[in-house]
Amino acid sequence: MLKGFKDFLLRGNIVDLAVAVVIGTAFTALVSSFTSSFINPLLAAIGGRNSAEGLGFKIFSNNPKTLIDVGGFINSAITFTITAAVVYFFIVVPMKKVNELRDRGKEPEPEGVSEDIALLREIRDSLASRPGGTTQL
Repeated sequence: MLKGFKDFLLRGNIVDLAVAVVIGTAFTALVSSFTSSFINPLLAAIGGRNSAEGLGFKIFSNNPKTLIDVGGFINSAITFTITAAVVYFFIVVPMKKVNELRDRGKEPEPEGVSEDIALLREIRDSLASRPGGTTQL
């Protein structure tokens, strides 16, 4: 029972997923801090005269709730890209290498005979064993 649980936990996909979630969650805070501290001020400076609004525009100039925040979207895209890259290069790639090294010594399982071939052989053998049967078909 414990061996089965250990095999379940150490299966490659589960470990990859668990590590990615934990590291991704922790790293997202760091990347969000980076983008809000460095990227947002740069986007706000590019945005024009009113740097409080950042890079964006209002659909109705007298209604601040109609602000389309392009800078916020760019910030989210940068955060996602950095997080995905770190998870891929520091978690997925090394885990793939570990799985390849672990699987290197294993031999591939031989393929069994397909069900169709087995049925045809059974029919052949049945016909050959009948009285007066022939082995040539």
